Amino acid sequence: MRQISENLVGSDNGQATTLCNAWRLTRIDGVVLGFTDHDHMLEFDGTKFEPESGFLPSSARTELGLNIDDGEVAGAFSAFAITEKDLASGRYDGAIVEVFLLNWQDTSSALKLRTQEIGEVSFGDHVFQAELRSLAHRLDQPQGRTYGRKCSANLGDASCKIDLTSQLYDGAGTVISSKDERTCIVEGLDAYDEFWFRYGLMTWTSGANSGLSVEIHDHQIQNDQIILKFFSPLANISETGDTFEVTAGCAKTFLTCSDKFSNVINFQGFPHLPGSDFAYGYADEETIHDGRPLVR
Repeated sequence: MRQISENLVGSDNGQATTLCNAWRLTRIDGVVLGFTDHDHMLEFDGTKFEPESGFLPSSARTELGLNIDDGEVAGAFSAFAITEKDLASGRYDGAIVEVFLLNWQDTSSALKLRTQEIGEVSFGDHVFQAELRSLAHRLDQPQGRTYGRKCSANLGDASCKIDLTSQLYDGAGTVISSKDERTCIVEGLDAYDEFWFRYGLMTWTSGANSGLSVEIHDHQIQNDQIILKFFSPLANISETGDTFEVTAGCAKTFLTCSDKFSNVINFQGFPHLPGSDFAYGYADEETIHDGRPLVR
């Protein structure tokens, strides 16, 4: 049962309430931002809650049990707080939002209403709208292994056991030029064969995208130029001189695990799993059924 302080209860007993909403947003990179629907800046628990650029609640739903609560917030882009580029580049994906009820006359006590996580974000015309999900939505994530021909592990994790700190699988480079938001020409990866970083992961270490990661769709060498293409467009087109780190790519197939990484012993897939043709097939008198392997 929640304990509500007398200070907070008393603020709602007069002719005019002195209550307001406050949101504390913590990004996965550690940046903390505070917002309030009050018209002045408030300070509570070591966080400054700014007005004007704050969130505006639009809808919310709370249910008993483990049902997933949801809600939405909206707001305007602000140069010193939330920007369209930051949202588009994913800096707010998975951010934690704490919702407080505050007495703006005395912020020494507050009531935390809920803790949620930012889900889908949409924006346009200098305004954004963000979905808020309760932490219970994490219980909906798939658990355990899935039977499939491809490997279920991520390259370098505890199941895969590949050491990504090895120079063989970890590279670094610099952007020479960019064709568009999905393609750039780089240098520094001359020691690696073409396609080595296909399906790999690039993490920017400088420039407007610093700290962000993007999955590599293709790694090509054309006319002595090293070209990297991305699955998703960059929020900020890379510029000449931007630096990055990149890890080798894995197609998650048995052949890739064997030929590229020599790591078959840790392959987390089922490459000999019969396909749909076998599943939909039926016994007939021409097929020999003597217990021999159906897939070699």
